[in-house]
Amino acid sequence: MSDIERAAAGFGQGLNCAQSIVSTYGPRFGLERELALKVASGLGGGIGHLGETCGAVTGAIIVIGLKGDASATEQTYALVAQFLERFKARHGSIMCRELLGCDISTPAGLETARDKGLFEERCPNFVRGAAEILEEILS
Repeated sequence: MSDIERAAAGFGQGLNCAQSIVSTYGPRFGLERELALKVASGLGGGIGHLGETCGAVTGAIIVIGLKGDASATEQTYALVAQFLERFKARHGSIMCRELLGCDISTPAGLETARDKGLFEERCPNFVRGAAEILEEILS
């Protein structure tokens, strides 16, 4: 199973979008899987179900940071900008509420997303897209 498939499968197995990305790619750069799951745990649902930046995006940003050299911040910023541009071009936004089409920061919006199966229908595609872009950036 490729890392892209592993990330997508992680979401289907109950991980949030950020955990799916960070736990798959973090170990490449020395971040143990269990710690990766903890680090990314609050980033799902657009940062704590606030509908802000998609967790697959924030997870990818963490991985890009892990890849980078702590003294090469500008290089990391450039890779992050490249990732964001490509994710937006592919999915239309980096904002969870825009990607899902409802505001999950409200109880009604969260209920709508759950009732319509939006997390199961749309989020695996965002995780897969983030992983595919990340694979290209990391190579």
